[in-house]
Amino acid sequence: MIILHCLTQQEWETVKKDKYYGKELLDSSNFIHCASIEDFWRVAPYFKEIKEPLLLLCIDTDKVEAEIKWEGDGNYGIEYPHIYGELNLNAIVDVLPFLRDEHGDFLLSEELRSYQVEK
Repeated sequence: MIILHCLTQQEWETVKKDKYYGKELLDSSNFIHCASIEDFWRVAPYFKEIKEPLLLLCIDTDKVEAEIKWEGDGNYGIEYPHIYGELNLNAIVDVLPFLRDEHGDFLLSEELRSYQVEK
């Protein structure tokens, strides 16, 4: 299954040559926030005010070395994947742009749609 993690292009440029990602996130949140492709639209509004370019890491859950827990958000009964440990970068199968419409709202790209179908 493919899950998504959003970060700035600048953050990605800083870590993309490393073997692992997320130490700073683990220090502050204890896990790396992710979402399924189907539910990403629910968290996308949190990124609306960020003006710098954003990217979506497409993560193959079968390749993640750390534990992934699907946990509720406390609202609506939706569970999101949280990675409890650093993310090994070889679990990332694609890095896609976070596409937005003219209002800054998230757009589901054809590439993401293709991962949705492959489930």
